[in-house]
Amino acid sequence: MIKEHDMIQERILELVKYGLTTGLVDPADEVYTVNRLLEVLGVDDIEDETFEKVEAQPAWTQEEAEEKLEGILEDMMTYAYDNGIMKENSIVYKDLFDTKLMGCLVNAPSVIRARFKDLYDNESSLAATDYFYKLSCDSNYIRRQRIKKDMKWTTDTEYGTLDVTINLSKPEKDPKAIAAAKNAKQSAYPKCQLCKENEGYAGRVNHPARENHRIIPVTINNSQWFFQYSPYVYYNEHCIVFNSKHTPMKIERATFGKLLDFVTQFPHYFVGSNADLPIVGGSILSHDHFQGGHYTFAMAKAPIEKEITFKGYEDVEAGIVKWPMSVIRIKSADRDKLIDLADKILLAWRGYTDEEAFIFAETDGEPHNTITPIARRRDGDYELDLVLRNNITTEEHPLGVYHPHAHLHHIKKENIGLIEVMGLAVLPARLKGEMAELRDAILTGKDLHSTENLASHADWALKFMSKYDKIDESNIDGIINEEIGLVFKEVLECAGVYKCTDEGRAAFQKFIDAVNL
Repeated sequence: MIKEHDMIQERILELVKYGLTTGLVDPADEVYTVNRLLEVLGVDDIEDETFEKVEAQPAWTQEEAEEKLEGILEDMMTYAYDNGIMKENSIVYKDLFDTKLMGCLVNAPSVIRARFKDLYDNESSLAATDYFYKLSCDSNYIRRQRIKKDMKWTTDTEYGTLDVTINLSKPEKDPKAIAAAKNAKQSAYPKCQLCKENEGYAGRVNHPARENHRIIPVTINNSQWFFQYSPYVYYNEHCIVFNSKHTPMKIERATFGKLLDFVTQFPHYFVGSNADLPIVGGSILSHDHFQGGHYTFAMAKAPIEKEITFKGYEDVEAGIVKWPMSVIRIKSADRDKLIDLADKILLAWRGYTDEEAFIFAETDGEPHNTITPIARRRDGDYELDLVLRNNITTEEHPLGVYHPHAHLHHIKKENIGLIEVMGLAVLPARLKGEMAELRDAILTGKDLHSTENLASHADWALKFMSKYDKIDESNIDGIINEEIGLVFKEVLECAGVYKCTDEGRAAFQKFIDAVNL
């Protein structure tokens, strides 16, 4: 017991040392932070010998501190579980508890907002976001060690270099936590995982802890919004900009104003919105929000395939983008003119039907047409990419005509939201195990229909295997990754309302002519 008591005292001091090294904890708050951690862990004191032992350790670099964090928290959670402070030793309960520990190290929102504002006003928007992103990582709100587990690669296609990631950083819930969540009292606070009320919230078995989470207020288009980072970081500085009110997603004229206002304030970031209809929207339609970041996607690099002119907007550069989805790019130094034109295109698309091209504005009173908009700055000008979307379903394609078709569901069946639209495949964690099984089966000549997991990939694998002269240990991983990337390309082609064919491009031009009427 004495040994365990010594260990927890040591870890408390080491966690505070982590906070001091990373800048989370101000030296003036050192004793206060130690005492907060003592309380959370039910420990009464720290002995002089322990202080001396930890003080005698060499100083840590930022990198060393990052490497040590996971081990420090692991030891603290083991102690908490062994001493009845943490209910279960499982991922859901551990995430709730280590967030409580990290929350002791993170300053109050007012302090962080003041620092952000000071950097923004006196240095630059880049300095402000650099500070806030580092803080979001150092606080373990963004779990660096988990993000490192994500599998990432790129695939070259005729449309550019697509990004592919298999997301392994979202933890799988354990059976006990699932049962506890089922029996937990349903709460409407916070209303969803985006609401501002998440800042500092302790969490429950059915809602993540957010004591280490901070948000920054931003005014866009004269309305109050907040800015934070995604805990899952699908790409560099993946941020979320969300309405201060829990209000549904809506693509309208004001959306374009908000997006362009955000990139005025943060010109080094892009920002976009998911569409506002099921199937073609994202996973959260109930809370109005955008996603952005410090990253250049393949779609942003894609060139204009055909220049177009919009009547009354001759001075706005416009064109169809060389991309598998149907994208109109408009560019101007004049923000208001861009908003006017984007709104004109949106309204035209909302009401547009072309039966020959299987575009229906609505069926049985249900609207189908909407837009996924993305804003960025380019060479000092404003640029909007307007991606035309349609969510119609048929008996043949019950999940959506302009959605991954059934033969691709073994790789991707989820909605094609903003991130995928721009050229980044976010694929389910199950693929890691399934691809390892497929790899072994191909190398050993095993029947690809012999197990359920293999069978779902069999037709695809047999088709791509015939393309290669030899597949062995030296090249199989690269081949499988390449072929997954090519499936993603096909997924995007499915989601395009106008195909990249002469017929598809003629139908696309017909819509542009309709906007110009």
